[in-house]
Amino acid sequence: MLIKDLYKNKKPVISFEIFPPKKDGPIETIYTTIEALKDLKPDFISVTYGAGGSTTKKTVEIASIIKNKYHIEALAHLTCVTSTKDEITAILNNLQENNVENILSLRGDFPQDPNFEFPDPLHYQYAKDLIAHIKKSHPFSIGAACYPEGHIECSSLDKDLHYLKEKVATGTDFLISQLFFENEIFYDFKEKMDKLNINIPISAGILPVLNKKQIDYIVSLCGCHLPKKFTRIIEKYEHKPEALKEAGTAYAIEQIIDLLSWGIDGIHIYTMNRPKTTRKIIDNISTIRNVLIEG
Repeated sequence: MLIKDLYKNKKPVISFEIFPPKKDGPIETIYTTIEALKDLKPDFISVTYGAGGSTTKKTVEIASIIKNKYHIEALAHLTCVTSTKDEITAILNNLQENNVENILSLRGDFPQDPNFEFPDPLHYQYAKDLIAHIKKSHPFSIGAACYPEGHIECSSLDKDLHYLKEKVATGTDFLISQLFFENEIFYDFKEKMDKLNINIPISAGILPVLNKKQIDYIVSLCGCHLPKKFTRIIEKYEHKPEALKEAGTAYAIEQIIDLLSWGIDGIHIYTMNRPKTTRKIIDNISTIRNVLIEG
């Protein structure tokens, strides 16, 4: 099923994100995660894609397993900045052959290897270039990323929204947001989207923070704002790992309940391949979720 049709038929859409094992890691480890998540009945599960296409084969294989073995819709991440058009076409064909119908189109991070050889000239500079390619050649439902606080490489949120509007106009069917820790930031962002007539479905990306190292890495990666309420939690439980895990999960649950009450199109949980935490979140929001689905 095309994910764009899920948003038409159901609200809220609940989805999970998982990531493949590292390039040299055994792929079997991810199957344990999927087994532990399947009975939570997510509407779809997305599978990330390493920088420079470092997990391409694993992403395709895992997406195929999610769709064909577990009969859950799969969303395969696909990055483009390091790839040629022929390489991308081969991946699209492979996904299609494996019955995967949905792609999250991303520019992608640059590889850490300073000797990495990029196509010269680049075949894709932005996610919109990949979206245009997919739209012309394959019948996938296409998702894209959006950034409630603006992309870390962009000089302003207004400019980033301009780029988002271009990306949507190229053929994006739905959006998944970068994580955020203050819901008002998301609501303000959605209001700005509405004013620009960017009116496709959007799922809010939520990350349950489980340790201090994790939050430090995330802030360095995307520059997200940490509200005082959240930093107090980090400071109080920084050296008490179990307490911090519980408090971080509770904070994510509180965020999601507020978002559901606001009427969000969907919630996308960055599981970090931690099914126990994801299960706790779903258990705590299940009653509200069911009421909203039943209308």
